[in-house]
Amino acid sequence: MSLHPSYLPESLDLRCPTWRRVLDLAWPVWTQQLLLMAVGLWDQYLAGNNPPADPSQHVTYQSAQTTANYIAWNISVLTVLVSVGSTAMVARFVGARDLLWANRVMHQSIGLAVVVGLGGTLVGLLTIHDAVRLLRLEPQAARIAADFLTPILLLLTFQVLESAGIACLVGAGDTKTGLWIVGGVAVLNLPLAWICFHGLGPIPGLGFVGIATGTALSHVAGGIAVCWVLGRGQAGLKLHLWQLKPDFALIRRLLRISVPASIDTLSVALCQLWFLSLVNQLGNVAATAHGIAIRWESLGYMSGHAFATAAAALVGQHLGAKRPAEAAHSGWIALGMGGTVMVLMGAIFFALAPAMFRLFCPYPNQQPVIDAGVPALRLVAFAMPALAATIVLTGALRGAGDTRVPVLFTWTGFLLVRIPLAYLLTADAVDLGPLGTLPGWNFGLLGAWMAMFADLMLRGGLFIARFARGKWKATRV
Repeated sequence: MSLHPSYLPESLDLRCPTWRRVLDLAWPVWTQQLLLMAVGLWDQYLAGNNPPADPSQHVTYQSAQTTANYIAWNISVLTVLVSVGSTAMVARFVGARDLLWANRVMHQSIGLAVVVGLGGTLVGLLTIHDAVRLLRLEPQAARIAADFLTPILLLLTFQVLESAGIACLVGAGDTKTGLWIVGGVAVLNLPLAWICFHGLGPIPGLGFVGIATGTALSHVAGGIAVCWVLGRGQAGLKLHLWQLKPDFALIRRLLRISVPASIDTLSVALCQLWFLSLVNQLGNVAATAHGIAIRWESLGYMSGHAFATAAAALVGQHLGAKRPAEAAHSGWIALGMGGTVMVLMGAIFFALAPAMFRLFCPYPNQQPVIDAGVPALRLVAFAMPALAATIVLTGALRGAGDTRVPVLFTWTGFLLVRIPLAYLLTADAVDLGPLGTLPGWNFGLLGAWMAMFADLMLRGGLFIARFARGKWKATRV
């Protein structure tokens, strides 16, 4: 594929209304996110609708899956390390019509992804059993969770590579290629997870661990596919092996943007795990209900992420083209559209919560899970506007390269609001050591989600204020 030096993405065509440009970038990512959610729901369905030999251990397996999913989401720390800076810098150079530097950024991103993925595999395999035990899961569930995560960690490099390549294409204004790649991953995962779970012909069934094995193998295909696409040339980017030689000055520029974003993501991940440890203390029923509610709540999160991706690409490209006012306008339009979709998702959560839980809890012994989870899912429906502001404007600020202040918002929301409130609202009393004991309100799982609700409301307001002030327009990448 020949690449014309005057390549310009449609997202920078000002003759097209801003809402249309946002939608053109968002809908492929939205579809991509829904496909990924379908994978997660399928995995949850396999675990929930195929009880183990000892039916009394059914909820134990499901609670192990909840914890394993949380730890697997920490992989996003590694993908952010290679993707946020890549999207921001590629978008800036494409906006300035400098494809030579856009391609240089892409090559460094791909090389960095391989290094980060291999390092993540090594560290993950060495620490996974200790990490699971720290989350206060019951011993048998902890062992199952660690076994579940092993195949994902072994093949982690392909998943990071997949994310890096798609991030570069997003910066160039191409979100459709990512849709096709992730769509292929999702389509592959459905039969692979089933086959690895049950077995087929000479392929032995791996049971619960087979679910994760199928997911990991599908990401191998995704990583290979993104390299193949970039090798052919796409959206002004073309991969050449000889250009993968490390450029440490450019890598430092990438990391200057990505490291704060990774710290932000890591902070969220660690605080989420801390939060999960408090939920796990409530028992396997609460842990299972929490996992199912989070899985459904991700419908809203993933919708917001689609518009955050559009905001990141447009803000970065317009700043590169010296159009700060248009960059701000794009961010607000993305928030309005994403917020509308997420409010509609909230209405679905509230109305259909019982049916959503029964899909994963069809057996009578799982009724306590439904009773615990439905109120939590209905509560978070009212937090959708604030969650939309947090997610979409995080994307807009990252597209501008403004990744440092959002870390402070994360720390404020989690460490000053969510975690302290979760202690108060899930226990009869909170032990403060030498300061004595503080009485608590033991609302169980609902109390934990009330703490989450308060955190989201605060952070949503902080992100709106940050974006409205406009200091991000002067951020240098």
